Amino acid sequence: MDSLLISTGVVALAEMGDKTQLLAFILAARFKKPIPIILGILAATIINHGLAGAFGAWITSMMNPEILRWILGVSFICMAIWTLIPDKIEEEETQVAKHLGVFGATFITFFLAEMGDKTQLATIALAAHYAAPLAVVVGTTLGMLIADVPAVFVGNKFAAKIPMKLVHSIAAAIFAIMGVLTLLEVDKLF
Repeated sequence: MDSLLISTGVVALAEMGDKTQLLAFILAARFKKPIPIILGILAATIINHGLAGAFGAWITSMMNPEILRWILGVSFICMAIWTLIPDKIEEEETQVAKHLGVFGATFITFFLAEMGDKTQLATIALAAHYAAPLAVVVGTTLGMLIADVPAVFVGNKFAAKIPMKLVHSIAAAIFAIMGVLTLLEVDKLF
């Protein structure tokens, strides 16, 4: 249960103001069809994070636990730093799948935007840390939806009212604490 809750919370916070949330704003403004956009986000996230969770589980089974602990600890600390760097979205990212309909455009754009993104890497690290890839993937998917669904419905008005620096600082602090605790082998706290 910890893996599900922490995965949900960390990703929801990390996604606030992230490229994919900005993408949700843009797609909602362009297409004005929230249900296919949300379904596209959901499908892309399940597949992307499912692959990431499977990779995290595979790493756990293939790597020496002591080496894995150091890699995970440093990875969480790097994610803390990365979370503090604001994302920008490129215009071509919203043009990738113009002719595939709302669902197709959202699915492809979100799937590609998540490749190598901090939430995908966080999913790998969390799945490896908890050795519970299904719970982590469910959690990270819920976290994405918590951040992105409101963006689809209320757009830029919502984003302007959220103190993004504070949200990013909280997410970064959680990643940093997880990194330090992992390096110190204090994994019972999370």
